Amino acid sequence: MRVSIIHPRELGASDIDRWRDLQTASPAFDSPFLSPEFTITVGSLRDHVRVAVMHDGPDVVGFFPFERHPLGIGKPVAAGLTDAQGMVHAKDVEFDPARLIKSCGLAVFEFDHLVAGQPLLPLRHSRHPSPVIDMRAGYDSYIETIKATSGKTYRTTAYKSRKLQRDVGPLRYDHATTDTAALRTLLGWKTDQYRRTGRTDRFARPWIVELVERLHATDSEHFAGAMDMLYVDGLPVAGHFGLRTATTLAGWFPAYDPAYAKYSPGLIQHLSMAEKAAERGIQIIDMGRGEKEYKEKLKNGEYHVAEGRIARPSAGAGVHWMLRVPVRKARGTVLANPALRNTADRALKTFGRIRASVQS
Repeated sequence: MRVSIIHPRELGASDIDRWRDLQTASPAFDSPFLSPEFTITVGSLRDHVRVAVMHDGPDVVGFFPFERHPLGIGKPVAAGLTDAQGMVHAKDVEFDPARLIKSCGLAVFEFDHLVAGQPLLPLRHSRHPSPVIDMRAGYDSYIETIKATSGKTYRTTAYKSRKLQRDVGPLRYDHATTDTAALRTLLGWKTDQYRRTGRTDRFARPWIVELVERLHATDSEHFAGAMDMLYVDGLPVAGHFGLRTATTLAGWFPAYDPAYAKYSPGLIQHLSMAEKAAERGIQIIDMGRGEKEYKEKLKNGEYHVAEGRIARPSAGAGVHWMLRVPVRKARGTVLANPALRNTADRALKTFGRIRASVQS
């Protein structure tokens, strides 16, 4: 096995075609976050993005996109933003993970959404569910399943949709819109949500805003940004920006206008999005790892992703362990316990309200 390290901009047309062939050969890799276009776009904004190209003799057998940070700390591309991570590789490829990260110039590689079937997977790791909307049997079949498993939610959402139209006006749904104004509205809602709930505002970082804008402008058969917006009486009330391959839509940034919260516009929007996406050939909507009530109500299946790290003896790996591992374990303990998770969530929302009042 020979490994060459390049910047994403150095990928040639043949490399991209081979990457895409490997990606489409396995359902486990059918995520836009594992598409070459995503790594190339992030690499155009983040100079520390690299791709390890793996060769077995004359054949390219895998691509491993990663970020290389000081002290040899390795992370997935756009770490903290992505719901699918890892390498895209040929079936049954074998290699030593420690040797790979050494070839990448890394002391450690940490991950929290490593997809299934990865030769990278270390012995010690944790597995977490990633809920999905599975429409491989069709949208109508999905709806019948939801009526059986979340009947109350479905009926209530349908009722609120009718009430919203009675109270305000007719609904309109724009699927895969290229309207940049709609995108700006959505990002504004998302920023307000982050601040209101005490979370860090991702869009305070200009490179993330630029990334979303560039991805929104990308549209091809294999990869595209997907912007949806729900309107009532001509006014935007809920939307979502995600990424898609030909058959999978990755949930990314959903948000709504809190002035319409009593109508559950997010649920109305997600069901409309699923219907329109199915019409365009989308079979899976991956809502991503995370304990969110709407995901539990809408899911009819789940994948699993792994969290952990690969390390080799080095000072950088030692520093990383001290700074990251105890924090990650504590976070995992909180998220695994509903009582602790709810307490932490209330504390963050309280912090958000205090921060908003101070800033106003």
